[in-house]
This record gives sequence, structure tokens and C-alpha cells, in this order.
Amino acid sequence: MNIRKNNLVIIHAFSFVLFSMISMARLQAEMTGPEPSDTVKKVINAMLSMQRRAWEQGVASQALLELGEKDLVVLMAKDAVVNQKKDGRLGLNEGDRPVTDPASNGEPVLFAARVTGDESLKSAAGKMLDFLLYKSPKTPDGIIYHNYIENMIWVDAFYMAPPFLAICGHYDEALKQINGYRKILLDPQKKLYYHMWDQDRMIYSRKLFWGVGNGWAAAGMTRVLRTLPESMSAEKKQIAAYIKEVLDACLKYQREDGLFHDILDDPSTFIDTNTAQMLAYTIFRGVKGGWLDKSYLNHGLKMRKAAYRKVDQFGLVLGVCGAPNFNKPGTATEGQAFFLLMEAAYNDLMRK
Repeated sequence: MNIRKNNLVIIHAFSFVLFSMISMARLQAEMTGPEPSDTVKKVINAMLSMQRRAWEQGVASQALLELGEKDLVVLMAKDAVVNQKKDGRLGLNEGDRPVTDPASNGEPVLFAARVTGDESLKSAAGKMLDFLLYKSPKTPDGIIYHNYIENMIWVDAFYMAPPFLAICGHYDEALKQINGYRKILLDPQKKLYYHMWDQDRMIYSRKLFWGVGNGWAAAGMTRVLRTLPESMSAEKKQIAAYIKEVLDACLKYQREDGLFHDILDDPSTFIDTNTAQMLAYTIFRGVKGGWLDKSYLNHGLKMRKAAYRKVDQFGLVLGVCGAPNFNKPGTATEGQAFFLLMEAAYNDLMRK
């Protein structure tokens, strides 16, 4: 047992060193971005007014991090730690089910630990990592379930767990999770991801090509790709191919107004704003990173323009998959956050 604890200490220390060496240069660059526009300020204020669950706290914090709102990131991270479970799950204030969602808070907490020097924040991030590696429920192949009890794989998990594993230096584990989710959820013909797989019953419990779900996959893989070191060029190329694959599949269903239907291939479902924001974020990051052709910008700019048309006078992004049940158009923290992530990526793309 002592050997295992010592190994964990070494793993965590190594992870934090890697995080500092590899990721902080990128984050520091993002901290020197332009002043936010009035629209962006309003979207931030509207987002901060919303009640948030674990993944919503995480994606909101990530958006603020990429925009360079350092003080807000620290405050959000501190509250994620206030709501940390004893087993290490961050920001969990909604019961005991979520497994992967809490990990979306990991990178902001790591950032807050670095800029404040607060050892309790560093410890909290280490506990979140420890949970994913050693305590989280998994399939027989070691793929992390989205929630406790139900033994299901959700497409959302692409975004929640692998980026934090990668930011901590556990690159192989992050790639393992991505490949596992892809193997389980990808439709081989349409190259889109189904929403939910039930491992116990061995069936898709929601066999639908949810737009936001495919957005989670694209954006999550993008966050992992940006973190992988240059020494993993083959792996970076493979993840870039996965992202291009799902982007191409989604773009077949882009509407003339730049948006998408809630279920991508079902035009009878409502028109959703957030899928466009998520894919625009992916496109802007991909073109800036050089792993996506500039021809994708036409699609991304059309999505961004459509998203701006959906922002009301108070900064609410309207027409996203709406909280709390995400089964009809409305407003949601993640919709606000991805508008901001989209803008952070766009600003970075436009920066000389």
C-alpha cells in the first residue's frame, strides 16, 4: 500500500511538472488577449448568473481561462474545490452519479494552483486525477463510464475526462479513452457519434446523432490535441484525422443559416445554436494549429455569425440545447461557455 501511495505521489508530481512545462506557455499566451467586447462581457455576466452543475462549472471555467479572465478562473476553481467529493470528484453539487463530468474542472483548478501557489488547490487537482486513474468505474477494456450505477458510455465524456488526463501528462491514458469512446459510439457509415451506449444491455440507449454530442467529441479531441507534445506527432496526426472526420460528417448537415438541427440528420428536430459554436471553436483552433485546412474557415465564420445573431440584449445565447433537461431550445451555461470558447479561439486565430 505504501508503494502504491509513493507511486501516486511520483505520478502527481510528474504530472504537475509536465503541466507547467507544456501547457502554461499556451495559457500565458491566452492571458494576453484583447479586451473583451461588450457582447462578450454580457455573455460572461449572463453565464455567471446561471446555476451550475459539475460539467457546467468546468466548461465555464475553461471558457474564462481561454479568454484570459484569470481572477474569475481562480474563483471558479476555488468553488469547484468547495464542492469536491472525498473521492476526488470536483464541483459535484448534484448527487453522486457523475463520473467524468467533474474532471472538466481539473485544468482550471491546476491553473489556479499555479498562479496562487495554493497547495490545497494542487492537492484537489491531484485527487481528481487519482479518481480517474484508480477509482472511476470502467468497462472491461478500461474505458471510463459517464455515471455511476448505469454503466453507460456517453459521447459527452470525450470532452470531460481525456483533456484533463492529457493536461496532467497522462497522454496514453487520454488517447486510450478517446479510442475507446470512438470504438463504442462511432457509426462506421455516417462517421458521426451516437449519444449513449448501455454496456449492461449491449445496446445504444440513445441511438441518435445528437449535434451537441458530436460537438463535445470534436471540441474534446481538440483540447487533447493541443496538449499533446510534439514528440507524439503520429498520435497528433491521428487525433487530427478523427476531428476532421467528425467535422466533415457534421458539415453535411449545416443549414443555410449556419446552424444545425438538434439531431443532425433529423430536420424535424429544433434548430440548435450550440452545435455551431462548438464546431466553430474546433475549426478556429484547428486552422490556427495548422492541422486543419483553411478552407474550413468559411464554415466556421458562418457559424460564428449565426451565433452572434442569437445573443440577446442581456447576453443570453438563445436557442441552445436548453437546461435543465437539454431536450428543447433554451439557455444553458454550456451554451454561454461555448460562445466564449469560440470567441477565444477566433481571437487567437486573428492574432498576429
